[in-house]
Amino acid sequence: MGVIETRGLSKTYDGVKALKDLNISVERGEIFGFLGPNGSGKSTAINILFDLVRPTSGTASVLGYDCQDDSLEVKRKTGFLPERCGVYSRLSGRKHIEFAVKSKDVDDDPERVMERVGILEAADRKAGGYSKGMKKRLCLGMALAGNPELIVLDEPTSGLDPNGAREVRNIVLEERERGATIFFSSHILDQVQRVCDRVAILKKGSLIAIDSIEGLRKEVGSRSGLKLVLEEVPAELESRLLGVEGIENVGIEGDEVYLTLKYEISKNKVLEAVKQAGAEVRDFETEEVTLEDLFASYISKDGEKVRSGGLK
Repeated sequence: MGVIETRGLSKTYDGVKALKDLNISVERGEIFGFLGPNGSGKSTAINILFDLVRPTSGTASVLGYDCQDDSLEVKRKTGFLPERCGVYSRLSGRKHIEFAVKSKDVDDDPERVMERVGILEAADRKAGGYSKGMKKRLCLGMALAGNPELIVLDEPTSGLDPNGAREVRNIVLEERERGATIFFSSHILDQVQRVCDRVAILKKGSLIAIDSIEGLRKEVGSRSGLKLVLEEVPAELESRLLGVEGIENVGIEGDEVYLTLKYEISKNKVLEAVKQAGAEVRDFETEEVTLEDLFASYISKDGEKVRSGGLK
């Protein structure tokens, strides 16, 4: 059983289906991205996991616990950073972390947690005086308290500067190294691409894709580019390169060769083909398809057919 399991999970508000038969399984130790435009059902799904919303039909479990029948255990064993993380303005940052440690019934050092998220110097200041970024760091610290098996992050880098966002990414990778499972919901697609093993994409309440980023690239048929600068261009180079699976077009201008790839392929395959043609590569540049490109491609598609695959 996955760390998170949903089966036929649906939610209807006043006749509007916010979530339709969501079936996902998040495996232990992976960083799982959860994507979708506004109104796609992401927040509804996350709220059901923590029993903040009751489903109309279907089931959801976290760490083997039913999200409705055993909601207290789910909350105790899971770290959760909500998109809108509120703080108690009159309590210090230290008191917030102490509260998180106590409510989870775990043994942890508040100073260790606050140092890790970068707000130890403000530990005894009232949280009401924190900046937006510091409040986000404080809420992240509360989620990390007790080293939970599962950490659910909803827009974890919003409100943070680039340095803060990078620190969050590093923490996410460190948590995965520790053995934790990360459920990472964000609209900042670059952040997701940097850390996630697999991603799920929702549209109008329905799951339309779930796969590794590379798997999504291949399914969409997205193109990427590769520019080679050679010492000289052999006459047979073009035909040899077109014989490499995944290369769609070859353009040659002087000593520069431009390749259009149907999907990302091993650069070693390309370089080996160039070598076999008798050419020497002086330099090369790549232009990868971004998760933003893939996301736009999926969201623009008609229908709600699920593309499923990936690492597991």
